[in-house]
Amino acid sequence: MGRDDSDAKDNGNTSILILDDEYDIVTLIKRSLERDGQRICAFTDAFAALDHFNSDPTDNHIIVISDIRMPGMNGYEFVKQVKKINPQVKIILMSAFETKTKEFLDVLPDVKIDAFMQKPFSIKMLRNIVRQNRSCYN
Repeated sequence: MGRDDSDAKDNGNTSILILDDEYDIVTLIKRSLERDGQRICAFTDAFAALDHFNSDPTDNHIIVISDIRMPGMNGYEFVKQVKKINPQVKIILMSAFETKTKEFLDVLPDVKIDAFMQKPFSIKMLRNIVRQNRSCYN
């Protein structure tokens, strides 16, 4: 699966990019945030997501939500590349594995991580974190 979004050409809005190699997780997050009126671009492939982030000028992604452990390109490498393209984008990482803040600092010393979600997380937690990170754009 590459991209899974129905509103990608809505030029007047900002959007959230979601990346996880598990289709069910991407779909759950996408549907949950769309219920809150968010515009979502969802991917299960990091290379397709990065290509979209880098090349589609119609999308103004203000938040990137990415899994850490994925095949091909892991979440750390993905967010490093995203931050090179847009240093202002907010980064929310998620993982089913226990991850410590020190790991972020070791692997991404120059990249600010705005939030971390340990899987499984509640939809309420997801919405709160997204709301907090969107607030600086409103």
